[in-house]
Amino acid sequence: MHQLGTRLAREYGAIFVGNVNASALAKGLHSKSVLDAGWSTFRTMLRYKCAAAGAWFDEVDEALSSQTCSCCGARTGPKGVAGLGIREWTCSHCGTIHDRDRNAARNILAVGRDRLAGGRQAGIT
Repeated sequence: MHQLGTRLAREYGAIFVGNVNASALAKGLHSKSVLDAGWSTFRTMLRYKCAAAGAWFDEVDEALSSQTCSCCGARTGPKGVAGLGIREWTCSHCGTIHDRDRNAARNILAVGRDRLAGGRQAGIT
């Protein structure tokens, strides 16, 4: 984690991460996997490594990021607990095919870039 965090902080001028609530996830069915992943530890490490390297670090509200189309902004992705198993979906508004995780990452990046540029301060709407 130290090596990856240092490399990312040196390589990128800005890093945006979703505000994953690891303690809430740790209470669920996959708690051991969540705790093993060390999400909170890595996020904390990345924050101070970015500060040391002079890189911008920000946490973005990731709510609805996997349901919102990163191309047109329509909220047409799979919803609810039942939708969590759907890893790929097609936007019914613009027809774009999305991988759930990549789509969420694109939305988080877009919100982070807007914040960096002085744009809107809210999460995905």
